[in-house]
Amino acid sequence: MSGIRNQILISACIYLGQIIIGYTTSWTGPIIPKLRDLDQSPLPYIPTESEISLIASLMYIGAIPGPYIIGWFSNYKGRKPCLILGGVLSVMANVILSLSENLAMMYFGRIIAGAGIGIVALINLVYIGEIASTSIRGFLLIVMGIFTTLGTILIFSVGPFFSYHTSTYVCLTLAIIFTACVLLLPESPIFHVLKDDEDSLVKVLQILGRLDDKDNLYKVKKEFKSTNTKMDWIELFTLKINRRALFIVVTINILQHGSGVMAVFFFSASIFELASSSISSNVAMIIIGGFELLGSVVASFFIERLGRRTLLIISTVLCAISMFSLGLYFYLDYIGETGINNLKWLPLVILIVFFIGYDFGLGIVPNVLTGEMFTSNVRSKGSAVALTCAWLTGFLVTTAFGSLVEVVGGHVMFWFFTCTCTVALLFTIFFIPETKAKSLLEIQQYLAGK
Repeated sequence: MSGIRNQILISACIYLGQIIIGYTTSWTGPIIPKLRDLDQSPLPYIPTESEISLIASLMYIGAIPGPYIIGWFSNYKGRKPCLILGGVLSVMANVILSLSENLAMMYFGRIIAGAGIGIVALINLVYIGEIASTSIRGFLLIVMGIFTTLGTILIFSVGPFFSYHTSTYVCLTLAIIFTACVLLLPESPIFHVLKDDEDSLVKVLQILGRLDDKDNLYKVKKEFKSTNTKMDWIELFTLKINRRALFIVVTINILQHGSGVMAVFFFSASIFELASSSISSNVAMIIIGGFELLGSVVASFFIERLGRRTLLIISTVLCAISMFSLGLYFYLDYIGETGINNLKWLPLVILIVFFIGYDFGLGIVPNVLTGEMFTSNVRSKGSAVALTCAWLTGFLVTTAFGSLVEVVGGHVMFWFFTCTCTVALLFTIFFIPETKAKSLLEIQQYLAGK
């Protein structure tokens, strides 16, 4: 039991990084209204809607290059140095944002913030997937989603009620603590296998209570035929196991970010203003965050009972229904249906249902699948491709949402998200395998068709 306890304690340090991810990605939700108010904004003028959209979406551009460099670096120097680098970049980003007095600095700060969380998001998946015992791997991976949600709740609890600078200092403090904690963590056992460092491997496995897994871990060494990064990339696309894993995780990550979740986070205030909601957007997002957390917590208890696939099916059904309902609300408001004036509370209820559903499966299961699939030598590279595709989707959706919602109407955008969630449902039913209670080796054998 001491090994399981140590795995949980190590994961707790990693989860600080997930809080930073949630805080950083949702930062613009409560910050954008401040940028539109010269009394609260650090900028000397009110930015245009296009400039505001860039502040929100440039984070994704910063996140894209990091994983490709880190994918090589993590196999060459280790997972731990990558986590340290991600923490340092997050510290730098928040220092820049706290000192920003013009758009250029704010853009740069958001790009660096994206680079930091891009590294942390990738290595957290790889690291926890490699240190965890099979019996609790799914639980530890899915809890990442809970702490990401806690980061979202934190920014929506701090941002609306404190200054721009205070809101940024909170994330800076978290990044410093995370970096300090990572310095104390052991290296991943898979990295020691890669380096053929048996003494270090035994020490780490003793800490993790996984000495019985030593022989199984050495079985994956044959996957690391060389440290040739080019060969690893070739195997990512040529081996049947990796091709199938890549198809599954890339598609589900794209559908996850195309579900509309980030548009709601980034433009939360605008959505509730557009809906003429009777509830303050600040209060509404805190309420939504609480229910989102509920969905994540419930999912963590059911993921090893119901399985990843069942959670995804339930989740995508709820997301599709709620996005369709929100689109219908905006359509009735668009055509001037008088009865809609008595339902100003409805957008909040619909979004509560959406986020409960989203965090019950679609928001967290893709992370679990990404951490479980791929052969060991290409896991970081496959995860990088999946996350890159997700971030590009998020960038496009987020950049387009702010402009298109005023051109085509909110109903069209939310019905687009309905279609995306429906496609995610169908993809889950026909393509996603169940990985519950399977070791990483068993999952790879399944993907190979054995």
